[in-house]
Amino acid sequence: MSQVAVVGGGTMGNGIAQVFATSGNDVALVEVSKERLDLALGNISKSLDRVVKKGALDEAGKRATLGRIRGVTAVQEIGEPDLVVEAVIESFAAKRDVFAGLDAVCPPRTIFATNTSSISITELAATTKRPERFLGMHFMNPVPVMPLVEIIRGLATSDATYAAVAESAQALGKTPVEVQDYPGFVSNRVLMPMINEAVYCLMEGVATREAIDSVMKLGMNHPLGPLALADLIGLDVCLAIMNVLHEGYADSKYRPCPLLKKMVAAGRLGRKSGRGFYEYD
Repeated sequence: MSQVAVVGGGTMGNGIAQVFATSGNDVALVEVSKERLDLALGNISKSLDRVVKKGALDEAGKRATLGRIRGVTAVQEIGEPDLVVEAVIESFAAKRDVFAGLDAVCPPRTIFATNTSSISITELAATTKRPERFLGMHFMNPVPVMPLVEIIRGLATSDATYAAVAESAQALGKTPVEVQDYPGFVSNRVLMPMINEAVYCLMEGVATREAIDSVMKLGMNHPLGPLALADLIGLDVCLAIMNVLHEGYADSKYRPCPLLKKMVAAGRLGRKSGRGFYEYD
């Protein structure tokens, strides 16, 4: 892939744009307004500053990387990319609308990938004119640091599409792992019930937030406790994924914890809102 478009410049989208640009790809980054685009590009610049500070990139490399990212505010301006990665909010309707717009402007050869963390690849692909050239490309947060990319095959995803995207992920220095299309895939089918159970422990008074996280860090060798991790991911995202699991499997073990639902309703979404299970500056 040499020409890539990323739709959505939030935490995941700007990270995805950064890693593609760092690897030498020309990237069109799409956001809904100039203000949000400037914020996304500013966050990429700050992220690259951290890479420079670590000695993994020099100032010339940073400038070259930023020079390969072109910010646009409409999908009609992305040109004719080899690959489009969608990274908008975790909503089927929002993603469907994005791909409808992309279908209208992208050539038939363009591969569509969604960074969804739980929504059905098969269902999203079926809303496009190219289901065989559609798959999931689920990056982990923070994208520039985490090596895994879950590559999720929809029912119609062709072998050639999978191979091309797996090769692209490897070119980014990532490790692609093939996963089939079931609710939550592998990562969130395993991770989110753990986080949800940690919230139940807190709600039921089994232990404090610090104690719950300490048990998982010191006893299970997790780098971050489940409640702190939920704050990093976003409690609204955690709830959305739990709802997908609950609806997809119709199994009570995936029932979202009432405390998680209450905190989302109160706007306590974690780091991005300044308050979740912990408080942030």
